[in-house]
Amino acid sequence: MLSPKRVKRRKQFRPSLAGKAHTGSNVSFGDFGIQAAEAGRINARQIEASRIAISRSVKRGGKMWTRIFPHIPVTKKPAETRMGSGKGNPEFWEAIVYPGTVLFELGGVTPEQAKEAFRLAGHKLPVKTKFLARE
Repeated sequence: MLSPKRVKRRKQFRPSLAGKAHTGSNVSFGDFGIQAAEAGRINARQIEASRIAISRSVKRGGKMWTRIFPHIPVTKKPAETRMGSGKGNPEFWEAIVYPGTVLFELGGVTPEQAKEAFRLAGHKLPVKTKFLARE
């Protein structure tokens, strides 16, 4: 699973989910992409599940790019712990996506293959997605 090698601070505030994506909203590397249609938080397990679904769908053909990275730590307090005594320890990592963010890209495959691969990957993600082709 994806996680940062090292971070400046172990614990962070939750980022805002308001607004739209400014950068990272165009297909830059491949021919087709899957784009987030709503804002949300995608954890490293969901990114990995989507990546596996895409790679199994296209088999050996094509090349895939992952355009998001989980760099936000999510903390959690242990079970049956009383309130107070500070913030919990980092439990997992997540990526913040805004409407328009390109999540994955594919190149070297037919449009039908890419559409099917992204349909399968979309089922693994907690945000609505749409198919995108390079202009």
